[in-house]
Amino acid sequence: MHAINIDALSKMIQSKRGERGLREVAKEVGISVSTLSRVENGNLPDIDSYLKLCKWLEVSIEFFTNHQQGAESKKQMVVANLRADKTLPKDISEALIKMINLAYNNVKD
Repeated sequence: MHAINIDALSKMIQSKRGERGLREVAKEVGISVSTLSRVENGNLPDIDSYLKLCKWLEVSIEFFTNHQQGAESKKQMVVANLRADKTLPKDISEALIKMINLAYNNVKD
């Protein structure tokens, strides 16, 4: 069994939520306000909430497990952070993601 990196999950949720209210985001994700608040404060979510949060964050369910290593997981981390960053316009973040994918696709292991 692999542990979930709750600190990374919490930070990514906070980053994507930005200045939006807990109620609005919890409704969007499909979880309770109290669950969202608890996860943002570093508590482990139940499996159903975890799956919904990963979907909302646009990352795989393996993304926050501690067993990830290598270039692919680093690429996924960068892409997920760009998607979660609400200070960048969506078209800019998508252009950056395309560039990152091209760069990583040209890296030989």
